Amino acid sequence: MNRVIFEDNVSLDNIIDLRGIGQSYDGGKNWIIKDFDLLIEDKPAQGQFVVLLGMSGSGKSTVLRYISGLQKPTEGKVLIKGKPIDDNTHISMVFQQYSSLPWMTVLDNVGLALRYQGVPKKERDEKAMELIKMVGLEGQEKKYAMYPTLSGGQLQRVAIARSLLANPEILLMDEPFGALDIKTRIQMQELLLDVWDKFHTTIIFVTHDISEAVYLGDDIYIMKSAPSHIVEHIPVNLPIPRRRDIKRDPNFMEIVHEVEDLMIKVGGYK
Repeated sequence: MNRVIFEDNVSLDNIIDLRGIGQSYDGGKNWIIKDFDLLIEDKPAQGQFVVLLGMSGSGKSTVLRYISGLQKPTEGKVLIKGKPIDDNTHISMVFQQYSSLPWMTVLDNVGLALRYQGVPKKERDEKAMELIKMVGLEGQEKKYAMYPTLSGGQLQRVAIARSLLANPEILLMDEPFGALDIKTRIQMQELLLDVWDKFHTTIIFVTHDISEAVYLGDDIYIMKSAPSHIVEHIPVNLPIPRRRDIKRDPNFMEIVHEVEDLMIKVGGYK
């Protein structure tokens, strides 16, 4: 496997571009994140699956919040398709914690972004049902999006469908499968690969699971803390589309071991 150290790229054909990012909460005395750069080129007819790996506290979730516009860095630029984030930038994020509104049905949750955009109910329900079917929730659309009415895996499917309807180009995911049992986690991994293939989405995915990172990602970035920055970029040279049998491929295991060794090298793995 060829390993490449991350380098900046000045191409304008980028979907996500973080430049010179720094984060300090005490006026610059201490930097949580410093000199952080991340550039993801736009691949309209292909999409991509980018995974952020790093030990706890390395700032992975903070980077997702920058991209989504939920948090502004102390210094640096965050560009989406070459433009700074503003009120017209709509990027959804799927969290580990269930984020659906429990007083609303699955159908209304999935169509929420279109409701805010003023789309008539009939039209938004039709579009929401397309996504509900795609994520395997047909028959559940009239149920309230709450636990235990729906399982954890079903609630994450609701969140994914809602995010895709809001913005099918970029999907941010912050350890979304961390609380799921192994069977459901495998099912959700397969769903994400189908989403990537169908929508050509750019997915930015945070996980602590190295095997999951290699299976899902076509690029892995390893982050180091104190202060946080990217120290390794590993292209995952495995065939696309992927299915579970590739996990038994010697090349898959080689990449897993390579990433594991790099994680230990840059400061440990938690």
